[in-house]
Amino acid sequence: LLSAAALLLTAAAAPESQPKTLSPAEASTRGRALAVEILSQRPAENSRFTGTLEIRSGKRTEKFFVQAEVILLDGAWQSLYFASNSTGAEKLIVTHSTNGPNRYLYGRSPAPGTAAPAMKTLSSAEAATNAFAGSDFSLADLGLEFFHWPEQRLLKTEMRRGRSCRVLESVNPRPVPGGCSKVLAWIDLETDGIVHAEACDGAGGVLKEFDPKELKKVRGQWQLEEMEINNRRTGSRTRIEFTSGPAERGVARARRQDPWNLSNANGDEPSPPLLRDFV
Repeated sequence: LLSAAALLLTAAAAPESQPKTLSPAEASTRGRALAVEILSQRPAENSRFTGTLEIRSGKRTEKFFVQAEVILLDGAWQSLYFASNSTGAEKLIVTHSTNGPNRYLYGRSPAPGTAAPAMKTLSSAEAATNAFAGSDFSLADLGLEFFHWPEQRLLKTEMRRGRSCRVLESVNPRPVPGGCSKVLAWIDLETDGIVHAEACDGAGGVLKEFDPKELKKVRGQWQLEEMEINNRRTGSRTRIEFTSGPAERGVARARRQDPWNLSNANGDEPSPPLLRDFV
């Protein structure tokens, strides 16, 4: 959502380039440098969006109200994700820093607006195996956890969806049988945004595909309005559509339905001391 969306924004078309394959040593050096560069990109300001999360699997369609926020802190920032419908509510807080691992805090309530169990700290491995609101997005997907994996390789440059891209291969240090062993991400050469990404198994088969779908320019800035993830294994598909800015009706709805009550008394901004929950 917001953390992921920040890296999915693309700007004007970049010059076309021919595919270029790198040597193994150069691929490793430049791949790690690119991952570090991406992880060091701190958001410019606080932001908040509301929208809809839709899961389609066979004939079943399930929809959730969703709110996403970015909150800047000293030396770090947090991405908050909240989803709710009549079946329950979920909240995820990912704390990012420019030189450390992600930290995940997650809670699930059986019904929106009711008392909820305490939110729990999850490891990155646990975040990878827990889905957000039963969707095709894992909690680790929303934290862009693959950029933190130690083995990063810049494979080549090539065109993708009309953009000149660097193809980054991120290798999972602890893959589980049948799970994701690596992620291939097409990184825009000009903006460092993700143009396309694929999660692959050990044999190279694609498990999930991740794409931004709709962009809109608001006050001179590109904002992501829609993104989609397709699960090749299950045939399901999850789409998230955002409004183009903070929708007050949606914000008020999230405030009423959030059982963890992580906003301040006025509801203007979530309370910054959330870092204490990880200590």
